[in-house]
Amino acid sequence: MKERSMTRSSSDTNRPIKAGTFIKTVSPHIVEILGTTALDFGVLDAEHAPFDRSAIDLMMLAGRAAQLPLYVRVPDYEASTILSVLDMGAAGIVVPHVDTAEQAAQIVARARYKGGERGFSSSPRAAGYGTMTYKQAQEAGDQTLVLCQIESVAGLDNVERIAAVPGVGGLFVGRADLALSMGEEGSRSPAVLEATTRIVRAALDAGKIAAMFVANAAERDEFAAQGATWFVIGSDQSLLRQGAQSVAVAGSRAQG
Repeated sequence: MKERSMTRSSSDTNRPIKAGTFIKTVSPHIVEILGTTALDFGVLDAEHAPFDRSAIDLMMLAGRAAQLPLYVRVPDYEASTILSVLDMGAAGIVVPHVDTAEQAAQIVARARYKGGERGFSSSPRAAGYGTMTYKQAQEAGDQTLVLCQIESVAGLDNVERIAAVPGVGGLFVGRADLALSMGEEGSRSPAVLEATTRIVRAALDAGKIAAMFVANAAERDEFAAQGATWFVIGSDQSLLRQGAQSVAVAGSRAQG
């Protein structure tokens, strides 16, 4: 299996820097193609793209075949939503709009067997379709990653307490919604960048992953210097558009 993660690491966490992309198109071929690249993972965007349960299941099959770990940004943190996604074999969940430590604790409980509320079945993909023992299935299930997305003034105010919740694997910076909540013009306003630094630091101080969405590799490097190590870079849609546009521009210039 090819090496995916970058060799350089954050001095704060000593974690390898990992890069993935949002997947917004319901097509297993997208996952299959991304699996041929050096990306470390993909994130199915069930919050903003049309992924129902059947579509997520199909994409998870593609992820297994392509050996590309898939996470899911869930549309909500209802117990049934989290259970369904994890049973289908997601490597973890990204949960939007986490504003309090109490919400974070509830999310973790719904994603965990031991000390949690996650219902158990040996039949889903996550339990090897019955091939894992009771203990093996629970231990594997409790290793899935839970990322809490901080994207509001309330979440920012409580960020250190959210990061401290046991079982929260990391904080995911949602700069676009954070800018809206703060009344700022965009994700690169000074106030939003200052808030981003605080969220990254809160994650690192708690020994958790500092994760975020960035538009490109240059932004990845910018925030990696602060200690962030888990990046969602663009999406399948933006990658397709950029590639198509570069060909179109090159073609028009060649004719000129």
